[in-house]
Amino acid sequence: MSFPDACRFLFARQAGRIKWSLGPTEGLLEVLGHPQRHFVSIHVGGTNGKGSTCAFLAAELQARGFRVGLYTSPHLVSVCERVQVNTAPITEDAFAEWTSFLQPHIERLDASFFEAITVIAFADLAARGVDIAVVEVGLGGRLDATNVITPLVSVVTKIALEHTDYLGHDRKGIAREKAGIAKPGRPFVTGERDPEIRQELVREAERRGATRIVLVDTSRLPAPGSRLGLKGSHQWANAWVAVAALNELPPPFGPVGDGIPASFSQATIPGRFDVRGRWIFDVAHNPDGIRVLVEALRQHRPPRPLHALVGIRNDKEWRPMLEQLLPDVDRLVLTVAPTVPTHQRWIREDLAGWTTDRIIGQPVVFEPDFPQAFELVQEGAATTLVAGSFHTVGDAMARLPGFAPVG
Repeated sequence: MSFPDACRFLFARQAGRIKWSLGPTEGLLEVLGHPQRHFVSIHVGGTNGKGSTCAFLAAELQARGFRVGLYTSPHLVSVCERVQVNTAPITEDAFAEWTSFLQPHIERLDASFFEAITVIAFADLAARGVDIAVVEVGLGGRLDATNVITPLVSVVTKIALEHTDYLGHDRKGIAREKAGIAKPGRPFVTGERDPEIRQELVREAERRGATRIVLVDTSRLPAPGSRLGLKGSHQWANAWVAVAALNELPPPFGPVGDGIPASFSQATIPGRFDVRGRWIFDVAHNPDGIRVLVEALRQHRPPRPLHALVGIRNDKEWRPMLEQLLPDVDRLVLTVAPTVPTHQRWIREDLAGWTTDRIIGQPVVFEPDFPQAFELVQEGAATTLVAGSFHTVGDAMARLPGFAPVG
């Protein structure tokens, strides 16, 4: 099976295939002899901030001399971005070989795309001999395909409304699902600030037998001279969560002390207020993410006019998201990324009322043809922001030579 064939086979298993069971994942892992048991891990969940927290964790562990695996999702340009060892992605050949070997078992167990990718990730990390892996939760927590590991520490960054079609509209209920990654006899760390939601996380983690629960003060001021490789004041909260998680690791992986490690200045993650010349990329794909993006824009003060190319899946709370962003940009071009599944695409009827001037002098345009929208948004812009779904940011990066996250 070639790499393109492997991608076609797996991506065909995406739409409408979320099943709340760990059975297929466990079945595939059994076929491979449970590769996830060949390394220790840190498990990171939450609504926003989990990718950044993973980046900080991986940066420090690598700086300490360990061979560090990193499994994150979704990807921007290539599926290979999801599985890395010391920043080197899985090769296309290895991805294709694992997929080819697992194909009959994926079909037999009716495994979804994410279930299969998770198993391929664990197999590749084990084959490349990682000392420790940082594993990001995909969706939810309790029944997410990644929740087959027994990590050294479980982390939940913060809770906001997301994937309401699967997780519901109750933040307490979402908190219980996300705290489902807590494990008996292992510490549980959270940076959630809301007292009620935090208490829900604590209650569920205790119910699941977590031995120590760490509530992180994410409002702490860093020591003078501390630096982060990720832009935006919101990243300090993620950094403090990462420090707390590192301090819960047993030797030789931790602890690291109370301050911000110097390695955090080297942390990178594509698409998180990712400033590249006159371009800014940000995968803000829920209301909380857009709020953080707007704050970062006000702090960064990019050259104006600032034009924004935005594509959001139609299953998101996109109306309040656009309302938040609109006052801070000079032009808003709404579009549909080519890689967005058909059933999650905006159509003109969805955007009724949004293709007119919302504010005098601030035109809002819906251009569903992505290449045309990509050219349109750059006209007269000093800075171009690309925001919304991973599809939108990834498809834009793919059109700019040298902007792809991995080689």
